[in-house]
Amino acid sequence: MSASVRVRRQPSPPPKLGSHPGPRFPHPRHDHLDADQRREAASKGLRPGRKAHASGGLNLSPGEWKLLLVVLFVASAVRLFRISQPNSVVFDEVHFGKFASRYIKSSYFVDVHPPLAKLLITLAGWLFGYDGNFDFKDIAKVYDHVPYVAMRMLPALLGIATVPLAYLTLRALDCRVTTALLASLFITFENGLITQSRHVLLDSPLIFFTALTTFAWTCFCNEDHYEPFTESWWIWLSMTGLSLGAVVSCKWVGLFTIATVGLGTLKQLWTLLGDLRVSSRLWIKHFVARAICLILIPTIFYMSMFGIHFLILSNSGEGDGFMSSEFQHTLRGRGMTDTFADVAFGSEITLRHVNTQGGYLHSHPHSYPGGSKQQQITLYPHRDSNNEWRIVNATASGDPYTAWMEDDIQYVIDGARVKIRHIQTEKSLHAHDIRPPVSDVEFQNEVSGYGIPGYAGDANDDWIVEIHKGDKRDKESLKRLRTLRTQFRLRHPMTGCYLFSHKVKLPDWAYEQQEVTCNKQAVLANSLWYIETAIHPKFPENAQKVNYKLPGFFAKFWELQKVMWTTNAGLTDRHTYDSRPDAWPRLRRGINFWVKDHRQIYLLGNPTIWWLSTAAVLAYAVVRGFLVLRAKRGYRDFDSTKVMKYDTLCGFLFMGWALHYLPFYLMARQLFLHHYLPALYFSILLACSVFDLVTSTLRPRVRLQIAAVLLLVAVWNYSYFSPITYGLPWTKAKCNSAKWMKTWDFAW
Repeated sequence: MSASVRVRRQPSPPPKLGSHPGPRFPHPRHDHLDADQRREAASKGLRPGRKAHASGGLNLSPGEWKLLLVVLFVASAVRLFRISQPNSVVFDEVHFGKFASRYIKSSYFVDVHPPLAKLLITLAGWLFGYDGNFDFKDIAKVYDHVPYVAMRMLPALLGIATVPLAYLTLRALDCRVTTALLASLFITFENGLITQSRHVLLDSPLIFFTALTTFAWTCFCNEDHYEPFTESWWIWLSMTGLSLGAVVSCKWVGLFTIATVGLGTLKQLWTLLGDLRVSSRLWIKHFVARAICLILIPTIFYMSMFGIHFLILSNSGEGDGFMSSEFQHTLRGRGMTDTFADVAFGSEITLRHVNTQGGYLHSHPHSYPGGSKQQQITLYPHRDSNNEWRIVNATASGDPYTAWMEDDIQYVIDGARVKIRHIQTEKSLHAHDIRPPVSDVEFQNEVSGYGIPGYAGDANDDWIVEIHKGDKRDKESLKRLRTLRTQFRLRHPMTGCYLFSHKVKLPDWAYEQQEVTCNKQAVLANSLWYIETAIHPKFPENAQKVNYKLPGFFAKFWELQKVMWTTNAGLTDRHTYDSRPDAWPRLRRGINFWVKDHRQIYLLGNPTIWWLSTAAVLAYAVVRGFLVLRAKRGYRDFDSTKVMKYDTLCGFLFMGWALHYLPFYLMARQLFLHHYLPALYFSILLACSVFDLVTSTLRPRVRLQIAAVLLLVAVWNYSYFSPITYGLPWTKAKCNSAKWMKTWDFAW
């Protein structure tokens, strides 16, 4: 009975005199939406949540900012240590230092990479007084009057700035402080990233802008999750667009970063499209905003970099030969005076190849060492008096090289049989059934300069003009040769071959000029020619003259993109230290940057960090596949908020890794270990995200201890391989013991 008796609760004490009753809930929550606000949020396609949140989802405590300052100090010490050493050219400083010299001299050049990173390096050199006179000719050449430390500081500072971006990105992805700290320190002590950021190279700016894009996009996604079209939402979206423009303006590898953000954008738009709470008008607004910020802004930024590039490189230079004749004539020093529009027998002409960057038909008083041993005929990219020829009528009576002086003006028409003589050496353009010096195949014949002064030549000097195309605005250019407007072929009537050139260089005895042959199976594009200049003493001064139509910015921009693409695809020669993509995640081989006096700089990653990141990539792929199989069997793992959180987080980073790595399998060009570094950045963040998941059920102290152990191993690896990171002296025994893999080919 006593168990069923309820005990009366003691009465509340009476309120004190003069006091007011307190509220029922003494600590109201002001940061949650009320019912009306939740309904309004739902109508906008938002998830009910808090009224306010930190910009970009970054809710960092003051202590974290202090921690970041400490990490920045450590990163600065690691990357700036002995940055002045070596005091000589290292690896691709040969190229990028030379490009800085060209910028300062305003001398036109062509590179396979967009200009932003090179412009930043040039700016650093120019600000510290570099005059552009050092040639950067060879690796290990000692610098002389070059502010190379300032130029190296630019990539180094961007490498340092990448470290806090890794921290902030993981915090924005809702990872714990320990996880973000571990990622930033992994980036700090990754030997490959250190080596690449300490020299005048482009990969450090590339990785920085990749990291900046990833961070800005993550913050934008957080803003979009809470409330779109706010001021903060627009700022992060615009910053993502600017970062995309910057990353693709450093290297075309930035296109993979664009693909990463692009897929995320498509997913967002697809989700909004399926949300019945989002009206069509609102969806279009989302689409237009993303199109403006993620397509238009990067495009304008990218093209602006080339606008600056063209503005600086206003003088003729070593890159002229890669560009079309029209492009070349926009450069100072390449302008051409107006020339006669018509071509008649007796005209003094210069012949240009339509394809292969339009070199000039050229000859000089040097003979082939083999074959006919007659005078060399080549293709030469620059103006020269040895590019001048005279075209005459091969069917004229008497000496065709003098008959034109007595005859009336006769234009060179389609089907005309002509002879072409080199003015400087008085040798005729000649072909015969002898194999060329390099393209020694049955269907190729040698082309040579043949004859002596006063000799009328033989039938092997004859060529048939076959007009292929003319200018639509000039109907006569389809009937007879017209300067700059008629493209034609020259057929050798005795052998049936066509005058031909291709991208094959002759040896040193021909000054590495381009081979010219007579090809019986000639590809049309490589057997087309046109006349650039024509002079005839019988033409009156008021005769019609023509000149190149100079291209505008967009035409120059598009032409340079095509040249960069073609040149990049043509880099197929093997290199001593090249490697294929399958070797990169395993860190099978590095790159020798510099060697001198038993000291070496060798690009090699930190094995602990590298292999942990690779293991994390494989682990995510395996676990994700396993969860998909379980879902097919009816398990509801994806109903768990924890599973969904880490699947979304790790999936994004895995996609970034895959898009920055897998496309290299499609490339036949020369590849190196440093091409993997942007993918490595994503895999390091992924490894730390996996760490965050695995340690999520542990006490903070235990989690911190595990992170400390991983970091200690990574720092030990960094220290162990620091001699090849910084070019420090070490013993032969230590060098040999550091070769953990046979394919690591550094040496003492």
